[in-house]
Amino acid sequence: MATVTAAQTQVKRPRVHAPVATPARLESVDLLRGAVMVLMVLDHVREYVTNAQFAPMDLAHTTPMHYLTRWITSFCAPAFVFLAGTGVFLASTRGKSRPELTRFLLTRGLWMIFLEVTLVRFGMTFNLDYHYIPAGVLWAIGWSMVILAGLIRLPKPFAAVFGVALIAGHNLLDDIEPGSFGHLGWLWKVLHEQGGIRLFRGVHLKVLYPLIPWVGVMAAGYAFGPVFTREPGRRRRVLIVTGLSMIGAFLALRALNVYGNPTPWAVQRSPLFTVFSFLACKKYPPSLLFLLMTLGTVLLALGLLDRTWGPMGRRLVMLGRVPLFFYLLQWPLVHALAVILSVATGQPTGWLFASRPFRNPPGTGFDLPVVYATWVVAILLLYPACRWFADLKRRRNDAWLRYF
Repeated sequence: MATVTAAQTQVKRPRVHAPVATPARLESVDLLRGAVMVLMVLDHVREYVTNAQFAPMDLAHTTPMHYLTRWITSFCAPAFVFLAGTGVFLASTRGKSRPELTRFLLTRGLWMIFLEVTLVRFGMTFNLDYHYIPAGVLWAIGWSMVILAGLIRLPKPFAAVFGVALIAGHNLLDDIEPGSFGHLGWLWKVLHEQGGIRLFRGVHLKVLYPLIPWVGVMAAGYAFGPVFTREPGRRRRVLIVTGLSMIGAFLALRALNVYGNPTPWAVQRSPLFTVFSFLACKKYPPSLLFLLMTLGTVLLALGLLDRTWGPMGRRLVMLGRVPLFFYLLQWPLVHALAVILSVATGQPTGWLFASRPFRNPPGTGFDLPVVYATWVVAILLLYPACRWFADLKRRRNDAWLRYF
């Protein structure tokens, strides 16, 4: 009988692969998103509650506090859109395949556009008169996601070049008017020129956020995503250096007054108002200088916030994990608080139910201390609902939850 060696009797065991670790969420991203969401509510409260009869950044009429109350909220939309792009990249590192990510971007983008013209519009106006349909930030984010669904199927450097080109070069298009395109002038309003579009008789779409360069901002956020996968020390250095470089570029270009913003700055009646003129950059659509100023500060803040925070930081992180839920809820809440204030003080409320919001008649509204107090009340009321929804998302993995 043949002798069976020990080597022959060894049973070949299947190779067991160690599970691939799923990258944890970056708390600094959620923290910053939560902070800018809180600031966003201040802007919306101001729109409904203020008694000011002038644009807060109109240097001929504004006051320092009105100006700063509006200016500080300028960082919200750029942070939202950029971090939405970053979030798409980070989702790709957590196991989502490219087809899955493409499908998700398409469906979630279209869902956000639908929410903009339904729930958001109702929360803003408290009426169902669809002769006037505002297209705001969710409109821009939604279409940007639809376009990004195509971009992610190309090499990542293409997204970076595409994003930077739109951000840096779109001001070359400032002198082009919608009328230049004849019957296609509506398309230019969708792409680059804020304005109203007649959909059909008596129904108008007001494009508040033209897609260029917001599509580029989201693409840039996606292309910048790999920075957030680096080890913490290196990540912080890149964020801080990039942020400071962008702020430096803003200061240099703005000082030269040659390119990057349709309106040049000018010396004003006081040094403070001259600074205000310097900082007043166009948001609709956002100019190159506006984005250098805001996104540079956002990246700098991300680098500085990339550490452990206390109880307040954890609360902001929680809010930053439910941004769409927060956004949808804050519109009707802020609007309702404005109605309650007006009723309680005997002021007319008809304008608060009009199809074109934020046009307070003379003699209505309140001073800034009431605006700030209402803002605090709104955040305190929003917090429990957002904590409940964040806990729901943590405990459950239902597909529908990913769309909020």
